[in-house]
Amino acid sequence: MNLRTFASNLNFGTSGVRGLVESLSRENVCAYVIAFLRHLQTSAQIKTDLVVIGWDLRPSSPLIAAHVADAAASLGFIVEIAGLVPTPALALRCLKMQASGIMVTGSHIPFDRNGIKFYTWQGEILKSDEQAMLSQKVDSAQLSPCISAASTSKIQGDGRHSQALQDYRERYISNVPSKCLTGLKVGVYQHSAVGRDFLHDLLVDFGAHVVPLGRSETFVPIDTEAVSLSDEAQAASWCLEHRLDAVVSTDGDGDRPWVCDERGRFVRGDILGLLTAHWLKANTVVTPVSSNTSLEKSNLFALC
Repeated sequence: MNLRTFASNLNFGTSGVRGLVESLSRENVCAYVIAFLRHLQTSAQIKTDLVVIGWDLRPSSPLIAAHVADAAASLGFIVEIAGLVPTPALALRCLKMQASGIMVTGSHIPFDRNGIKFYTWQGEILKSDEQAMLSQKVDSAQLSPCISAASTSKIQGDGRHSQALQDYRERYISNVPSKCLTGLKVGVYQHSAVGRDFLHDLLVDFGAHVVPLGRSETFVPIDTEAVSLSDEAQAASWCLEHRLDAVVSTDGDGDRPWVCDERGRFVRGDILGLLTAHWLKANTVVTPVSSNTSLEKSNLFALC
């Protein structure tokens, strides 16, 4: 049977495959990872035998990551454990090493769910890759080496000293002016974001006085594209209490920003992208249709 039939209780969403934790069984995870790597092999998207694996702070993520590592190893791939890292850090590591990558994360969905994001050495897989994966044949002979073996993967450590995170930090240090945030007082809403300590340390490196806020040891599903009224009120309260110049955060796996100004007013992600592209002096900006108007009205870029 094909992957679509074998793991019918899992589906691809806007970014990767997602489902209830109980649906992300060892069998299903192995099937998806094997289908992914087989697809890369047959479509000539493999540059090296290295597969980089990371995960977020959801309680179910370490075990799922162990299944991912075992599946990759069963096909003869070399596994690099990036650990607890933001998704962009894993993607950057894949680009640098010309490696494939797999990130275990459900992003902002509730903690009783989880997901897997797949990366080639060029970036996140496309919809065409998803369809090709779902068409891959899955049988017991293919899955047996992964399913029957006891897990030998070393899924441990906080990831703070992984090479993937060091590369990610260097990317910022190399491109952003030194001490550019000197004199600013910035709150970091840490909640259960996987990059919460990284973000704190990075802002300190750039000279900011950083105030850690709202750290949680249980998973908090923060959706940066649907900020709640309670989140907005909390941000305004923090700004007033600590006299902050800004409050910053991310979603669970650190690939979407959560930013507000000194009064707790949120800045939408499409506006942040536009401002960042302008600061970087980008020649070309690619945007979803939902943010076309802001791009056009800014008059900062030539329209194609």
